[in-house]
Amino acid sequence: MTNAVGIVAFALALLVSILLHEAGHFVTARHYGMKASKFFVGFGPTLWSRSRGETEYGIKALPVGGFVKIEGMTLLEEIDPADAPRAFHTRPAYQRAVVLVAGSFMHFVIALVLIYGVLLALGTSRPSENTVGRTVCVPVANECAPGAPAGPAERAGVRAGDQVVSFDGTPITSWNQFTRLIRTHGAGVAPLVVERDGRTVTLYPELVSVMRDRQTGLTGNDPVGAIGIAQGYETVRYNPISAVPKTLNVLGGGVTGMYDTLVHRLDELANLFSPDRNPNGLVGVVGAARVGGELLSAPDTSASQRIGDFVVLVAGVNLAVGLFNLLPLFPLDGGHLAVLGFEQARHGVRRLAGYRGPIKRVDLVKLMPAAYVMVASFALLSLLILFADIVNPIRFN
Repeated sequence: MTNAVGIVAFALALLVSILLHEAGHFVTARHYGMKASKFFVGFGPTLWSRSRGETEYGIKALPVGGFVKIEGMTLLEEIDPADAPRAFHTRPAYQRAVVLVAGSFMHFVIALVLIYGVLLALGTSRPSENTVGRTVCVPVANECAPGAPAGPAERAGVRAGDQVVSFDGTPITSWNQFTRLIRTHGAGVAPLVVERDGRTVTLYPELVSVMRDRQTGLTGNDPVGAIGIAQGYETVRYNPISAVPKTLNVLGGGVTGMYDTLVHRLDELANLFSPDRNPNGLVGVVGAARVGGELLSAPDTSASQRIGDFVVLVAGVNLAVGLFNLLPLFPLDGGHLAVLGFEQARHGVRRLAGYRGPIKRVDLVKLMPAAYVMVASFALLSLLILFADIVNPIRFN
């Protein structure tokens, strides 16, 4: 049930993002005196619409996007002569650039506000150096078989949230030190001192011997001690000032991840249907919604952490959509922006050569075949990822 709630919540968040994206185009176009005749959320048949002033607002059947119709977006459009003075293509270049960028800018604002808000309200989680997350079976694994016996820590009375003070008489300063001491100790009883509810408690777990690498704790052939404790997490809090650089750091990581996906991970298309599908690779709307549902229903995490993870996911999707939309590929906003930049650069060069005539526009008819290929490629890629998200979904729980 919680998973379904998460999916619905993600869909609503995405719909709001689309609405704000189109509002960015709409508001800036109106600000510069352009005529925006339509503002719709969705595509396909119209479910509802209402005209107010010179704009028709409405909702269409397929909630997979939205659009704002600004009169005269290109020279190819036929517009009412009365609207010609307010056509998009008649406005100064900087005004057209602002309108084109405004949609992606709204996604960046959404991502920034969400991440900053999460940092202020919930903080971030990081592995604790001395907090017990939970007790687990031995040998320690991600999943214990049904009916697996309790581990030494659980039998000795260790509880989630205990703060490890010392092990076998050695004060604990880091989790790595703690696990090394456990491996080195081997089988047998070892005193474990923890702090619980403000008081010190001494426990006596009887460690068992397992085969692992003595140095790393990974699979190996050395007999080492095991206690059955999983590392816990602690919350890092931020104030309005310290949250700023952390927010920028998170956003920077998102930009780097987007670049890495576009440049280095497109070859992972071949692995979309393999059992080892990369959870950090390509994912579509359906897959992201499923992940959102899993984040809100994740076990062994607090409600605040689940909400924070979900909000960060929504922020990450907005950041990715904003960056993708600015790629210099026609008919994305970035493609229109690239055409505008090319026109201005070419006109500047011609003026240096003595030309004083009007700016020469790019013949968009020549770009239409490339635009059709790009749209077909996007559609094919989207369908491929959609199918993979359904039959071979990315899972985190």
